[in-house]
Amino acid sequence: MNVIYCDNDVILEDVACLNLDLTLDCGQAFRWEKQEDGSWSGVAEGVFLNIAKKDNKIILKNTTRENFEKIWLNYFDFEKNYSEICRRLKQDKLIAPTVDEYYGIRIVNQNSWEALCSFVISQQNNIKRIKGIIDRLCKAYGDEIGNGFYSFPSAEKLSTLSVDDFEKLGTGYRAKYLEKLAKDVASGVIDLEKIKMLSLEEARKELLNIYGVGIKVANCALLFGFGFYDAFPVDVWMKRVMEYYPNGLPECFNGIGGIAQQYLFHWARNNL
Repeated sequence: MNVIYCDNDVILEDVACLNLDLTLDCGQAFRWEKQEDGSWSGVAEGVFLNIAKKDNKIILKNTTRENFEKIWLNYFDFEKNYSEICRRLKQDKLIAPTVDEYYGIRIVNQNSWEALCSFVISQQNNIKRIKGIIDRLCKAYGDEIGNGFYSFPSAEKLSTLSVDDFEKLGTGYRAKYLEKLAKDVASGVIDLEKIKMLSLEEARKELLNIYGVGIKVANCALLFGFGFYDAFPVDVWMKRVMEYYPNGLPECFNGIGGIAQQYLFHWARNNL
């Protein structure tokens, strides 16, 4: 990958395995919007970005070298060898054609707090409603950063809200979970940075101790917000997929099961 810093843009050449449509609209992140020109706009770590792919170039518009190196390099996992990961996955004959068909799905490394809140909101919800709730949450309690986008509100900010405040955003029964989660993170009862340092099993146990967090939410948060690439969320779609693996997941998935899950999940949503 070659990085070119050009005025207020960052241009990446020879980026393998990145399809923006598949990556940003597959249910792992909820704050990206596709623009009329085919680019995507969104926010991470309180910073706005417009990103586009043209030919074999990825163009990050109106960003600085500092923000690219501090935020976007890790967010889009540009330094991970996804070509090698896909080669490994294709050792399994069942997933091989799916990797070819949907080549370019990546895991985006989201802020732990935002990811955990987002997947608490995601329970028994569809993507459109999840995005709507998160959008209202950010507009009501985040900071405006321009272009009609807002930062994701901090735990400290949300810790001042009541269950009723959360309910007014359309969170439904999840309001009581969010209210306690915000207070516990803000007070330090829940230490998200400490959880990142644990093993996958230990981190999962910590998240399952949180009020309102079940196994699916825990695995989604671990995969998309805590850097555990072997976390393997299972929902109604993935339960159907697992029928194709009666003897468990293949060895080639070890350490990258979460990436395999994204390919299998996308296949299931489109074919089952």
